[in-house]
Amino acid sequence: MNEKRAVFETMPVPRALLMLAGPTIISQLINLIYNAVDAIFIGTTGDAYKTAAVTLAFTIYMINIAIANLFGIGGGSLIARLAGKGHTEKAKGISSFSFWASIGVAAVYSLVIWLFMDQILYGLGASENTINFARQYVTFVIVIGDIPLIISLTAAHLLRNTGYSRQAGIGLSGGGLLNIALDPLFMFVILPEGMEVMGAAVATLVSNVISAAYLVATIIRVSKNAPIAVSPRELKSIGLKDTKEVFTVGMPSALLPGLFDLANIFLNAFMAMHGDLELAAIGIVMRIDRLPNAINIGICQGSLPLVAYNYTSGNHERMNEVIRTARRYGIIVSMASLALFQLVPGTLCSAFMSTGASYDPTMAHATIALAVRFLRLRSLSSVFPMLNYSTSYNLQAVGDGKDTFIHSVVRILGFYIPIMYLLNILIGADGLAVSFAISEMLSGIFVLWLFRRWKRSHIHRSEQGLQ
Repeated sequence: MNEKRAVFETMPVPRALLMLAGPTIISQLINLIYNAVDAIFIGTTGDAYKTAAVTLAFTIYMINIAIANLFGIGGGSLIARLAGKGHTEKAKGISSFSFWASIGVAAVYSLVIWLFMDQILYGLGASENTINFARQYVTFVIVIGDIPLIISLTAAHLLRNTGYSRQAGIGLSGGGLLNIALDPLFMFVILPEGMEVMGAAVATLVSNVISAAYLVATIIRVSKNAPIAVSPRELKSIGLKDTKEVFTVGMPSALLPGLFDLANIFLNAFMAMHGDLELAAIGIVMRIDRLPNAINIGICQGSLPLVAYNYTSGNHERMNEVIRTARRYGIIVSMASLALFQLVPGTLCSAFMSTGASYDPTMAHATIALAVRFLRLRSLSSVFPMLNYSTSYNLQAVGDGKDTFIHSVVRILGFYIPIMYLLNILIGADGLAVSFAISEMLSGIFVLWLFRRWKRSHIHRSEQGLQ
């Protein structure tokens, strides 16, 4: 049996999940590290305004996750389901469509940001203390570098969903490692003092270009033997109905990070009302909080093609085993992270802000104290973010765009933003920090109900207990 088919059909589930999720987790962690390294190096200046500026710019950056999910997960999920049916040529057409459509959307997005940059940044909560630093980061990472960034993210999704998770991981991880190496070079050697934010942005741009080139070359190389391609010639094998199926799953997949970005806009704006130090502190917390999320999203992305393939091929027992195994691993990661965040928050937060810098040690100490308090409050939800991610990815894998959409909307617009608004009035900045934990608990319970309802409708009653 073909080795790639064996991963999907016969290999023991823990091993298959490790093969697909392992490289993804590694690439997620390395990308997390290089984003953290940007903040850590900027934090060595002791300037909370620069840290706050990168927090604002990161909100604009995260829209790219939504674009990549639209075409990478929407197209990737369909490719895995087509492969389960043996429709290789159509899968290649979907791959090519997803690739080129993502580039078109990225070009439009970078143009919009360039034309309305100041209005957008001030709307996100920028002040006269932070606006210039935010402009520097956004110009290089988004205006100039959005297309290579989107190519990297989308191509990695497409490779992962055709069984080439290791190659996807190498491309993203290699870009992350290169960024880590280039950060100090551009920030402290090539550019003059005071230009650290621009240096971090240029390093990110260069690494994304190289990562994109590697991943595209990999797709071209494996396309002879795999249901994946980027050649426009492959588009002739698909029609309008096929591209609509990409959006059926892709739109809800894009909606969640898009709505999270909207929530972060509210969070940053509310925090900025309390002060620039509060804004810098929550930016530190959100970077630290990405640690368990990065691992758990890697687990979920690794499980998605396994769930999609086995659902389409009718092997529901194996599908359920994948779901159980992925969920179990994610809960272990979540509980370990909760213990870490509650026991040593000061050590983690201090890594992002130097108290010995010459700029203003008092400001740095105050920012860290706020970040410690916010981290302990935000992390109280523990396992519920994993339950939200896992169940949402499972709905995407089986092509249930409707329930994925419902979950995304309820999670952010029904729970997170209203709870954030209410607790900000009642408690202030601490209420903003704890609002995430409360909303994730409610959303996790809701999405488990959604998935069980879907299984009752689509899977025989004798199988529903295997969830």
